[in-house]
Parts: sequence; C-alpha cells; structure tokens
Amino acid sequence: MGWQRQSHAGRTVQACLEQAIARVADHPVEATCAGRTDAGVHASGQVVHFDSHAHRSLRGWLLGLNSNLPADIAVRWIKEVPEEFHARYRAVARQYRYCILNRPTRPVLGRTQMTWTHRPLNVAPMQAAARQLLGEHDFSAYRAVECQARSPVRSVYRLGVQRDGEMVSIDVVANGFLHHMVRNIAGVLIAIGEGRKHSDWARQVLESRDRKLGGVTAAPEGLCLVAVLYPPQFDIPLPSENLCGGLSANL
Repeated sequence: MGWQRQSHAGRTVQACLEQAIARVADHPVEATCAGRTDAGVHASGQVVHFDSHAHRSLRGWLLGLNSNLPADIAVRWIKEVPEEFHARYRAVARQYRYCILNRPTRPVLGRTQMTWTHRPLNVAPMQAAARQLLGEHDFSAYRAVECQARSPVRSVYRLGVQRDGEMVSIDVVANGFLHHMVRNIAGVLIAIGEGRKHSDWARQVLESRDRKLGGVTAAPEGLCLVAVLYPPQFDIPLPSENLCGGLSANL
C-alpha cells in the first residue's frame, strides 16, 4: 500500500519498518522517509531517519532490523547522523527511474517492477521532448489534481530516455517532485514515443499549466526511487547506479 502508514487495513513500508525498529530499539519510533512512494511504486535508494535512545552497534541495528522485516523490505545500510539531519527536508536532489518493457508480448517475470507497451517506442522524439522539461518550471500540468504541495515550481536537473534492448528507461533528477509528477511525465513521453503526439507536446502541456491537457498517468509499477542526494557533510551513501552523484559539485 505504498510508504505511508494507513489507519485502515493494508501493509505499508512505514508501518512494517517502524515495527521492526521498535523491536530492536525496545521503544516506539516514527520513521521519516526522503520521498513517499504510492502503492505499486518501488524504492531501491530510499533514505529514512528515526530517533532512538537505544544503544546498539551499527551491525546490531542492521541485522536486527532485517531479521524483523518482511521479505519485500530490506535495510541496506545504517549510520548515525547529526541531529540537524532530516531525510526529507535536507535532501537536495532525488532521482526516479521509470522502466518500460517495449515488445509485442506482456512481461511475466518482473511484471510488478515495470510497465509494458506493445506499440514500438521511438526514443529519439522522447529524448527531444524530455529536453523541453529541463530547468525550473511550473509543473502544474504534470501533477495530480489532489497534490497538496504549496508550490508547483520544481527544478529538473536531468531528464534522460535510454533504450537497452526491449527496455526503455526514463531517468529524472530534480530538487523535488510533485504528486504523480514522474508518472505524468512518463505518460506524456510514452504517447510521444508511440507517435500519437509530437515531441513539442511536452512543452505545450507544460506551458498550459492545465493537468487536463496532459497525458494518461503511467502505471505505478514502472516507477522506482533510486537515489537521494544530501549535502556532503552528512556523508550519506549513494547507490552505485545513479545520476545524483554527478550533481554534488553544483548543489
């Protein structure tokens, strides 16, 4: 059911992680993440912080948490940070990757970690469209109607589209994301790649600031939070496959 703890029935990452931490720490905790993911969306580079007065070795924390987590959640590393660190508010950039299987037949293995389109995707116009969304813009046309962000303005540092055999990936690095922003960008780029829209349509949607003029929101299964970048003084590890690391000199 996504990251955020829910009052109704349903498993969430936050609830499972807080239960595991509480068992190791022997007291209740609240976990705060760098980016809340919707149901069906994945995270391989999520960063989470929590406060605890319990004294455990880093190895003890890591082994204890993973032994108390379900098979579909794992902690990759853990470290102490200064009190001023905050997983969400101290992040300076995040990277999401959207994966599309592009072939005539639907996927079976890995079907929950990608979306699928049988129509051939032309990557060149998708790349041209992606370049039109770089920089600081009002992304009102690319956010969900129910988005509660105070400002629709975000800075997109990198937006790339690549093909590797049958797989097409969209990588987006920005200072922050609006609700459904990446999935709405993916929906527009897919329509352009399929030839249903011209590459200039991405900019036309952006300039309209009207969500109704945008494309269909792409399915959640293809989306993954792969990296979060913080100021260097916190020394937060980055996954090996990310685009955020190259931004650190400029942010």
